[in-house]
Formats: sequence, C-alpha cells, structure tokens
Amino acid sequence: MFHQFITWLAASVGQWGYPGIVLLMALESSFFPFPSEVVIPPAAYLAATGKMNIVMVITCGIAGSLLGAVFNYWLAFQFGRPFFEKYGRYILVSHKSLEKADRFFERHGHISTFIGRLLPGIRQYISLPAGLAHMGMLAFCAATALGAGIWVTVLAALGYLFGRNENLIMQNLHWMTLAMIIICAILIFFYRYGWKNRLSDSQKQK
Repeated sequence: MFHQFITWLAASVGQWGYPGIVLLMALESSFFPFPSEVVIPPAAYLAATGKMNIVMVITCGIAGSLLGAVFNYWLAFQFGRPFFEKYGRYILVSHKSLEKADRFFERHGHISTFIGRLLPGIRQYISLPAGLAHMGMLAFCAATALGAGIWVTVLAALGYLFGRNENLIMQNLHWMTLAMIIICAILIFFYRYGWKNRLSDSQKQK
C-alpha cells in the first residue's frame, strides 16, 4: 500500500506542477519517509519534454527541501530533545536515527548541516541536532540550501538526461551517491584539519 501511495504521489507531480514539487520535497526533507528520487527526476523529465522549466524544477526542489528542514529545526529548537525521546516514534523519528544524526553533528560541527544533506540516512534528520544545538538560523538555512541544491541538481540532471528510464537513473544515482560520499569525506578531512590548525594557532597565541 505504501508503494502505491508513493507511486501516486510521484505521478501527481505533473498534475500539481511547481507547488507539488515544493510540497513533496518538504515532506521528503521532514520526517515523512518519502524519497526525493521519485519527485525531481520525473519533473526534470517533464522539463526535458518542454512541459516544465528545469530552473523552476530545481528552484522549487530547493525551496521544498529548505521548508521541510526548517520545520524540523524549529521543532528541535522549540521543544528540545525530551520531545523526541518521548514522542519521536509518533512522527517517524526513531531513537536510532536521532542518535545517528547527533553523533554526525557532534563529530563534524556546523559543516555537517551542509554535508548531511548529501548523505543517505542522514539527510532527513540532520536538521534536528542543528536545532537542538541552537545553530544560527541564517547559517543553517545557507548550509541547508547549498547542500539541498547540489542534491536536487544531481537528481534533476539525471531525470533530464535519462527521462523515464528508471533503471538507468537509479544506476547512475548509485554512482553519484558514492562520489558524493567520497567528496564529503574529503571535505570533512580538510575542514577538521583546518579547524585543528586554527585551534592550535589560537592556543599558541595565548
């Protein structure tokens, strides 16, 4: 039944137009386990056929991702960790998922908000520890929009190039995801290396 629901939502993108992309991507970016892979590629395919505009598809995808992320951030900022410990299971946030996002945020700092948007299994939940840590809203939105922008652009490019060939899209998406994981690992390395150097220099100056 859930698969049928997902299929129906994906098919609705063409009917709902750009507001539909915003809505579905907001769901994907919040707690609802809705894959962005069934939203952006079909919309990008419609753009390739001239029925939608590819720039608008990407823009709406980013806007929806940001809205969903801000909603998660607001809940965490407003109600704190006890809320998720007590009610998380009712809004599809498991203790395991929250712990995973917490560890990622603690290990990598604010850059994790950007990098987390590119990683499967982290993408939907990275906004929660950012809210719990009271990360600055402007920095949070900038990092989220940048990370979401890269992911949405990748999905849009695959949909635009490969159209309705779902197998080819998923195959290329697999390799793109691996590439992004490697790039993220490199970014984390240089970020932490640079941060440690700055910290060491600061201590020496004292």
